[in-house]
Amino acid sequence: MQTNIGLLLTKRAQICPDREACVEYERGRRFTFAELNARANRMANALLATGVTPGDRVAVLLKNSVEFIETYFAVAKIGAVMVPVNWRLVAAEIAYILTDSGARVLVYDSDFDEAAQALHAGSKGALAVELWLRRENGEAGAPGWARDYDAFCAAASDAEPATGAWDDDNLFIMYTSGTTGRPKGAVHSHEGMLWAQLTSMSTSDMRDGDRWLLALPMFHVGCLSPASLLVHRGGTGIIMRELDIGGMFHCIEQERVTIFMAVPALLQFMLIAPEREQNDISSVRWIATGAAPVPVSLLHEYEALGIRLFQAYGLTESCGPGTLLLPEDAQARAGSCGRPQMHTEIKIVDSAGNTIPMGSGQAGELLIGGRHLMKGYWNNPEATAETLRDGWLHTGDICSWDSEGFVTICDRMKDMIISGGENIYPAELENTLAACSEVQEAAVIGIPSQKWGETPLAIVVPAPGAAPTPESLKAYCKAHLAGYKVPQLYELVDTLPRNPSGKLLKPELRKRFPGPAPF
Repeated sequence: MQTNIGLLLTKRAQICPDREACVEYERGRRFTFAELNARANRMANALLATGVTPGDRVAVLLKNSVEFIETYFAVAKIGAVMVPVNWRLVAAEIAYILTDSGARVLVYDSDFDEAAQALHAGSKGALAVELWLRRENGEAGAPGWARDYDAFCAAASDAEPATGAWDDDNLFIMYTSGTTGRPKGAVHSHEGMLWAQLTSMSTSDMRDGDRWLLALPMFHVGCLSPASLLVHRGGTGIIMRELDIGGMFHCIEQERVTIFMAVPALLQFMLIAPEREQNDISSVRWIATGAAPVPVSLLHEYEALGIRLFQAYGLTESCGPGTLLLPEDAQARAGSCGRPQMHTEIKIVDSAGNTIPMGSGQAGELLIGGRHLMKGYWNNPEATAETLRDGWLHTGDICSWDSEGFVTICDRMKDMIISGGENIYPAELENTLAACSEVQEAAVIGIPSQKWGETPLAIVVPAPGAAPTPESLKAYCKAHLAGYKVPQLYELVDTLPRNPSGKLLKPELRKRFPGPAPF
């Protein structure tokens, strides 16, 4: 049987046409699977009528919405390739992605009229965009060079379009966050997304009738993959246009949400939000989390609420899946990111490429294998050859694993600090500081040192009501770390910079705290 992700929606609409497929929380719009499929078919047929062909790239600059989801499935059905664009980027950054991907179509929210105007005015033949589709969000009046999204779709048939792609054909190109250099476009196939969904469904606690809150941005694999997965599993996507903690609690109560995804920093904020006490969140069964380990204290607080935490590690390049720490292992294996998910293989290798045995205590680079890996980076064979080798995805993360296969991330290869000839992994120091009652979250970077070459600087966000000092933090670290690892320098800040997926932006911290150390 051949795979086309768009046909999952077709099949789901046949199996349970009247089941609720998605709900737009802010706008109060509700769609069954039959209605969602009809909308996707209209979009697909409208695109075909304008000359979009299999392999053409369709870029999407939309906030979370049913239009985002229906465009994804429409593009999949006809064999075009979706390019989700981070709407927090400025016009020049968006232009790079449009140019690099060669997108022929741009679907954009009227929220981004200014960026779209700048892109259109400044393209001068540099962009391949021929069709500009504007989805109105209260701002009336599309420019003459753009077409109204609703009118564009409404004029087309809702009949099933001819299927334009199968199996290893390209499905979407998702650009990495670009924390270093230009973003790279990870290319994923229909079959790859299918295996990512099968992996997630078979490792986590997905049930018939689940209601997943889609609050993280859909331009990230951590939200696009669940949105796609819900159609496969027959669940309901509760869509928030963008994340708002107060609205999130109200939405959970109103829509009886059972699952959502949140990075640990958001989990911390949720606990202290006044709306938590004002809304009934007893429907939530579990939360998927990632981007950083969850402190044991946070685990206990969510256990007290009757909510289990599934801690995931994955990458855009793996279409999400990697390892998973199940709730029953979370306390005993605090700091670990778990074991490989179903349909996923891992190994840890040394600098010579030799596999490091489990339980050896030695750290090396984590490699991921599986049918859900990206095909490569778009228009970047050099980066592809560096990252994908012999069927393995080289993550760039330094990890170790114990005798039972539980993986612990030591750090990114590029973030490792060499101080006085000793290797120091900032992630280990960050995990130690995160367990301190005075600390909400922490980041550690290396700064130049005349004496040691590099020395770690700890940048700490105090816990609510706490007043840590460099002296108290240093004393805590001395009690929990080997002497050479203990940071000698500390900075207290209100927040840490993160990208929309929750990833810590250490380059920004390095710019803010360039050093050198006073020793």
